[in-house]
Amino acid sequence: MLEKVLRWIDTHLPSLLIAVLLLRAGFLFGNGLNLIGDESYYWDWSRRPDWCYYSKPPMVAWLIGAATWLFGDYTPVVRLPTLLLGTIFLFYFHATAKAFFGARAAAMALLLMLATPINVLANFLMTIDAPLYCFWVMALYYLRRALFDQDAKAWLWAGCASAAALLSKQAAIALPVMLLIFLAYEPKRRHYLKREYWLYLLPMLLAAVPILWWNQQHDWVMFGHSKGHFGTHEATSLTQHFQHARDFMLYQLLLLSPVICILVIWTSLQGVWGFKRLSAEQQFLWLMGPVLVLAILLLSLLQKVQGNWPMPFYISGLILLAGSWAVGVWKKTVKFALGFGYVMVMMTYILPVLLQAFDLKDTALDPTKRFKSWQQLATDVHFERLIAQPNLDDAFIVALGHRYLASELGFYLPDHPQVYRYEESGQVASQYEVWPGPEKYLGKNAFIIGERPEEGVPQALKEAFNRFRLVAEVENPNNPNSPYFVYLGENLRAWPDPVKQAATKEKHAASKN
Repeated sequence: MLEKVLRWIDTHLPSLLIAVLLLRAGFLFGNGLNLIGDESYYWDWSRRPDWCYYSKPPMVAWLIGAATWLFGDYTPVVRLPTLLLGTIFLFYFHATAKAFFGARAAAMALLLMLATPINVLANFLMTIDAPLYCFWVMALYYLRRALFDQDAKAWLWAGCASAAALLSKQAAIALPVMLLIFLAYEPKRRHYLKREYWLYLLPMLLAAVPILWWNQQHDWVMFGHSKGHFGTHEATSLTQHFQHARDFMLYQLLLLSPVICILVIWTSLQGVWGFKRLSAEQQFLWLMGPVLVLAILLLSLLQKVQGNWPMPFYISGLILLAGSWAVGVWKKTVKFALGFGYVMVMMTYILPVLLQAFDLKDTALDPTKRFKSWQQLATDVHFERLIAQPNLDDAFIVALGHRYLASELGFYLPDHPQVYRYEESGQVASQYEVWPGPEKYLGKNAFIIGERPEEGVPQALKEAFNRFRLVAEVENPNNPNSPYFVYLGENLRAWPDPVKQAATKEKHAASKN
């Protein structure tokens, strides 16, 4: 039965890709789930096209901006690019696996990929992951053609794909680094370091120039943010280290499905003690992913690691696993892994139905709850705005709290207003502190929304207005014990920007020294 499926995939790949595309489109337009915080945050970026942003390069904002420019600011439209990116990803993933190990292994690799829940989520949620994975696998495909098929033009195509990956996420810098290591190790291909490697690197360097220029203009905030992810910033006990590693590993098991995850990690470990016995193609694949998976696993023992960090590295790991299966390794285990994985994938797609059937909808056990609350909150806030001040053109909005509150209100309020964020620490903690404050609204009123009662609102913010008062208390759909408070600040006198104040103090201190 499995062999028939594999042969069918090889001869009917376009039909399979169209079927997957239609399934994902149906789920995208029919699930009714709100944007998560990152999606609305990147949507807010897209309203101000730029060469870089506080924490990431610009690709995700450009893609969202293109979609909403064409079709409007709607939840499914924000996620629409994932359908295109996900289909291109599957095509290149199959083509890459076929180039390395043949049609049978490529069909198995595609089955394995489709059996991972991350492939569902990455092609539904419009975050940095969808473009990164798509351009990453394109880079692998063209690098394989350049290195092993001696296709001279493929070097430039690989460079363009890697540049697009770099514009998606900083992690793409691993591509030229690992390629350099491979070329330095592999004597038969070391000559590529003289010319072809630099041709490959050229598009990435061109893509990096505007990113570096933007950061130079903004105090290198993206690099500061990235640096903050590494190292321990406070004392951490051995127990906490193991808890972080445990949580990270559980995340991997859930996103890849347990059996597939364990098989990929074991295949990666085999490359450690058997690297010299691998073919040059297998060594290339191992360096382009599995060794980086192992590095992230080790890092998780030393510090807290984000669960999605190693995801692009699993791409070549799954191809290696499929190649091993094709020569007779893990025959029964891979079949079990496929079955278990597809059960998890099916549960991911029908999760809303399962929650309804088991009466878990909107309970503490509902993992989709955080997808549903923002539109309701925005509706309630908008109602209170209209009561307090019917002419909304004369009032701006300030969010107190997490950046997600600012971006979700900006997206789900009917007028899609520009929402400002007050960061009392004086630190640049999000893109909202990079952008200018609401100085242009001097003399205007402001709605201030947050989870703080009036005594918890920063005094400097209160004193920025001639009058500051509570106008409403709005239910928090996610936490009934922590309602949102809507305040009205009347007649803005001066915007108390703690970020600028902190920067001014630093400059004065530096000049004295």
